[in-house]
Amino acid sequence: MSLTERKTLLVTGGSRNIGAATCLMAAKKGWRVAVNYTANEEAANSIVAAIVAAGGDAFAIRGDIGSEAEILAMFKAVDERFGRLDGLVNNAGVVDQKARVDEMSVERLERMMRINVVGTILCAREAIRRMSTRHGGKGGAIVNVSSVAAELGSAGEYVDYAASKGAVDSFTIGLAREVAEEGVRVNGVRPGTIDTEIHASGGQPDRAGRVAPAIPMKRPGKAEEIAGAILWLLSDEASYATGTIVTVSGGR
Repeated sequence: MSLTERKTLLVTGGSRNIGAATCLMAAKKGWRVAVNYTANEEAANSIVAAIVAAGGDAFAIRGDIGSEAEILAMFKAVDERFGRLDGLVNNAGVVDQKARVDEMSVERLERMMRINVVGTILCAREAIRRMSTRHGGKGGAIVNVSSVAAELGSAGEYVDYAASKGAVDSFTIGLAREVAEEGVRVNGVRPGTIDTEIHASGGQPDRAGRVAPAIPMKRPGKAEEIAGAILWLLSDEASYATGTIVTVSGGR
């Protein structure tokens, strides 16, 4: 495949953890990659540098997924750099400090839903506008990163986060059916407890190890294990899969 024919992938929250692993794996499989980040430019640039050093094509693009204006600017930058979009991984998301629902502020709830739900929907909207045959596109694939919390509920910890991921699951199914005839496949990946920095951002840096005994496989997952599922769903090998949510949780 020539450089001009290489497919383009946008990964939100691509500078760290599952997003970073997805960017690196995608590049190895021949995708040109747009690495989105919100604040950590250095981390995003390091992912881009690793991709370029291995002979790939990538660039870092800042964009707060909680802002429609920044989402629009991000997609415009991808248009200008690559001229096409073939895949979107809606990976960006936030968690908050461990809390019961009766302790949560409206500011916390609005931030959670704005980024995890509204931001995901807006990014998918922009991708559909570019990839759907209804809009003159050539088709493509979207993978939404959910969480096993959507099924477990995360009582006493992050019920709001779990609820936001439940919304992502419902959105995945609905959008998949809506655009199934337009050349766009929409699927989800539902990770279990993964050994990443997100636990520290929620004030529980030891959470992955602490939860491990409750996981049938007795260990937390690795970011690369989630990235592998994402890349399969993006690939032609998954050409008949849409509206599917793959749980990768070690049996939890």
